[in-house]
Amino acid sequence: VQLQASGGGSVQAGGSLRLSCVASGTILSIDDMGWWRQAPGNQREFVAKITSVGSARYADSVKNRFIISRDNAKNSVYLEMNDLKPEDTAVYYCGADGVRESITNWRDYWGQGTQVTVSS
Repeated sequence: VQLQASGGGSVQAGGSLRLSCVASGTILSIDDMGWWRQAPGNQREFVAKITSVGSARYADSVKNRFIISRDNAKNSVYLEMNDLKPEDTAVYYCGADGVRESITNWRDYWGQGTQVTVSS
């Protein structure tokens, strides 16, 4: 199983970006999918997560600005980021928890990061 993230880029403060992440391979189901980010010199931090039935939770720093969604049929998760701020600048990573590859085998996966840069 591989997770491929895309959609990063450079925007000015107040702008918007939409990140996408698709999981490929032999996948029967995925429990949770989400996004984390890591700024230079900082630890990776939680951004948003969504369950298989659409229940979402967000870090306080992105509430009311970011929206997470997913398409179970496409094994994909999205992050719509609005009103971006310079402090949102980071490498954004997608993750998938409880990826079931067979009846008896499941594990968690990380995707490669995508850079988001917000200038003031």
